[in-house]
Amino acid sequence: MVSQLAHNLRSLLSGHSRLGKATKAFAGTVLLTSLVLTGLIVTLRQFGALEEMELDAYDRFVRSRPDEGLDERLLVVGVSEEDIQTRKEFPLHDGTLAEVLEKLLRYQPSAVGIDIGRDVPQGPAAGRARLINLLKESDRISAVCILSSATEPGVPAAPGVPPERIGFADIPQDPDRAIRRIALVSTPTPPSKLIGTPHLCNYADPDNQLLSLSFQLASTYLEPKGIVPEQTESGEIQLGSVVFPPLTENAGGYAKADAPDYQLMLNYRSASSAVRQVSITQVLQGQVDPAWVKDRIILIGYTSQVAKDTFATPYLSSEEATRNMPGVVIHAQATSQILSAVLDGRPLLWYLPEVGEILWIWGWSLVGGIIAFYLRRPLPFLLVCGVALSLCYGLPYLLFLQGGWIPLVPSAIALLMTAAGVGFIDRATKAGYTQAIYEQLREQLVLGGKLGAEQGQKARQADYLEDLVRRARSIRQQSSPTEVLDSHPLEEAPQPQTISTSTSGMKDVDTLYQQIKDQVESDLEREEKEPETTKAQRLAQAKEQRLQNLLARSRSTRTHQEGNLKEHGVSVTPQDSTNAQSDSEVET
Repeated sequence: MVSQLAHNLRSLLSGHSRLGKATKAFAGTVLLTSLVLTGLIVTLRQFGALEEMELDAYDRFVRSRPDEGLDERLLVVGVSEEDIQTRKEFPLHDGTLAEVLEKLLRYQPSAVGIDIGRDVPQGPAAGRARLINLLKESDRISAVCILSSATEPGVPAAPGVPPERIGFADIPQDPDRAIRRIALVSTPTPPSKLIGTPHLCNYADPDNQLLSLSFQLASTYLEPKGIVPEQTESGEIQLGSVVFPPLTENAGGYAKADAPDYQLMLNYRSASSAVRQVSITQVLQGQVDPAWVKDRIILIGYTSQVAKDTFATPYLSSEEATRNMPGVVIHAQATSQILSAVLDGRPLLWYLPEVGEILWIWGWSLVGGIIAFYLRRPLPFLLVCGVALSLCYGLPYLLFLQGGWIPLVPSAIALLMTAAGVGFIDRATKAGYTQAIYEQLREQLVLGGKLGAEQGQKARQADYLEDLVRRARSIRQQSSPTEVLDSHPLEEAPQPQTISTSTSGMKDVDTLYQQIKDQVESDLEREEKEPETTKAQRLAQAKEQRLQNLLARSRSTRTHQEGNLKEHGVSVTPQDSTNAQSDSEVET
């Protein structure tokens, strides 16, 4: 009874020991590798090394998500190439623009935005006076200006437009010139040189907070519904129950976005069918359904390529839109985004805080490390890695459909690099253990050949090789090959003991052992054919290497013994160290 209890206790302690070693091996390999590689990837990301790839992945998500169709609340009246050729007007004359406005106002639109610069008269003076009179009298028309910058003086709005109905037309551009963001509120930057008379859009004062054309039109549309812009305690813009958080410089895949003003990510509806479009010729000829205008937001601007008011978008490389998108359509998309968020509950694009993104990347790094740590066979490893990569792509895409911009590129890189790193470490560890078996087996076979007694050789090798196989199998249950070699030196092989392993694991070890044995025999056969001088040199080098290894092991043992003596309060004199060293050398 007592012996059985002692046996059970030893088994329990042995199980805990194996579990501790496995945990230590996991922490030393997977956790450490994932932390190092995650830190490297995050550092590269912060320096912008991955920004281009992340923005490209963002564009692919935009192109691949379902089209949301027309927003019936908006109508774009475009000045097309056909309009320019038919009327022989470029830029469009003030009188023509005034006539278009008069026809549209008859149908009672909610708001009208003119995305055409009118600071300089175009066409006959009578048309100019007619246009200015309309801009002064109507409270539903908003005109655009261009904000000043350090290098540009800015462009004023048409004369006579009240300041509260002026919206800037500036759109933030990324380094690749694509439009992925919009500005809601901004302040002019002091220009290096003023040209002409100072105006609202180049008056650089912190209190001169101007609204964008899209925000201006959306606010005008929402005001009759009792929804007006408000500011939260943290300084964020709020319309109704919806808060519009400003974009940070490291938002999503950006390393350092140029966002000094109040910006949002532009949540496009569609590549080519976000809003209904008509031409000014259709308006002038009465070919526009009044229902498309009444209580709607109307935007007027150039859609012709000749006006050079077009921009690259995430849709640029898709089949739906092979050309750049007109600026007036981008303003319409931005206006639709604001209205849809406030009235329809359409989500704004959001992203994780920086700490959340780092944890997300590290999580996928751990996934890659765990796969490589537990799956050593190539086929299962590749299959599971493929599934993990699919999830790494699929989860961010599903979240993107809900408005979330989650890191994809760094997560995939972290998964693959950690899987490769852990696999490399595992192979390197196995390679060291295999080399140790190779050298000992080679020495044994050479020794057996020199003795010339075949029967004695077989008897000697049988126990030794059986012990090698036992220890090779036990490597699957140890935390590392070093622990196996340290606990069971090859020079003093203990008696074989029964070890429980899976049939698959035993076959793997048997195969490994047979491969090593075949390699040793092949090398010995090749060396038999070498010239005596070459063989002597190689044997001398091998002997020297073994001597160095033994000396290194002796020094390590001596250092360990001295440390143990010091822990127990026994002083070690220089003479003791010298004697220990001499003994080690003599023993060697």
